[in-house]
Amino acid sequence: MPIDLDVARGAEFGRVEFSWTATNVQLYNLALGAGSDPMDPRELSYVVDGTPQVLPTFGCVAASFNDVDPPKVSWPGVEIDLAKILHASEKVIVPAPLPPAGSARAVSRIVDVWDKGKAAVVVLETTVTSTDGTPLWTQQRSIFARGEGGFGGERGPASSSERPDRAPDFEVDIPVAPQQALLYRLCGDRNPLHSDPKFAAAAGFDRPILHGLCTYGMTCKAAVDTVLGGDAGAVRSFGARFAGVVFPGETLRAHLWKEDGRLIGNVVAPSRDDAAVLSDVELVSA
Repeated sequence: MPIDLDVARGAEFGRVEFSWTATNVQLYNLALGAGSDPMDPRELSYVVDGTPQVLPTFGCVAASFNDVDPPKVSWPGVEIDLAKILHASEKVIVPAPLPPAGSARAVSRIVDVWDKGKAAVVVLETTVTSTDGTPLWTQQRSIFARGEGGFGGERGPASSSERPDRAPDFEVDIPVAPQQALLYRLCGDRNPLHSDPKFAAAAGFDRPILHGLCTYGMTCKAAVDTVLGGDAGAVRSFGARFAGVVFPGETLRAHLWKEDGRLIGNVVAPSRDDAAVLSDVELVSA
């Protein structure tokens, strides 16, 4: 049985120690499109040697740079074919700006598993601390597994995507380079869905799609640059739901609103009739 709810719920896994360097941060930022204008001081702040700016979303990949094999969906009580999964949501919470280099310990757990009928949603949380125990960040995410529902679990909460009934306070275009997925995969996610046309076709896509976490990181950077004056260290949390696929080479558009001390919004693909890409975007700053 692919999902054993009694084993999965609350189980801890993936207790690891890892390190990262300023070069890892530079590569991550480049993979998000940083440095597109090499004469812009703000863009260069993301790629400067030694002390590049660190977006909080870097925490979602910091432990993955040495991964060279495709990921496996194998957790306690959960065994799922990689071709069946899609990233459903992601959120990172940081109590303070992330350092450009460091060492850390991480432990993950399965928060819950929801039965959506024709699919399952696995809710995960990873807590990361420095080697001396100082909290660094918390990563919360959910994975959508097609065809894995019907195991008798609870359906779980419905997602919400309400937004203000007014024009966006900001609209930001986010160009996606044709080679964006090939560059981003060097940050550790070697899922062939993003690089192998045959694998993508077997998964039901006409061509490889962009990593959801790349779209997520690019949106965070766009919000930071547009609303926070390029100060990545001011972000305390950033989250979003993955509402649709992105194809390398297209240009996305973020709609952002200032609301109740937060920045909220969504991202669409204008060339595909404003197809939804990200929903429930939320950025909280210091």
